[in-house]
Amino acid sequence: MENQKHEHWNNPKPVQQDNKKIAAGLLAILLGPLAIHKFLLGYTTVGIIWLVISLCTCGTVTGLLGLIEGIIYLTKSDEEFYQTYQVGKKAWF
Repeated sequence: MENQKHEHWNNPKPVQQDNKKIAAGLLAILLGPLAIHKFLLGYTTVGIIWLVISLCTCGTVTGLLGLIEGIIYLTKSDEEFYQTYQVGKKAWF
C-alpha cells in the first residue's frame, strides 16, 4: 500500500462562522436608537420593541443602552459573541 500524502489544497477547511460582532457593536454604538444592530442579529421582535421605546423617549434611553450594548459586544471574544448572541439568541445584554 502506498503512503498517501495530504496536500494543503486537498484538505477540507472548517466552515467559517458568520460572526457579526464588529458590525453589531459599531451599529449599537453609533446608531443605537434605530435598533439596526438588533435587526442585524435577527431579533426582529426585540428590534421593534427597541424602536417603540426609542420613539417614546426620543432616543435617550436606547441611545445609552446601545452604547452599553455595543461596548459589551466588542469586549467579548469572537467565539463567545457568536455562541451567546448568534447561536444562543440572547437578545438583551
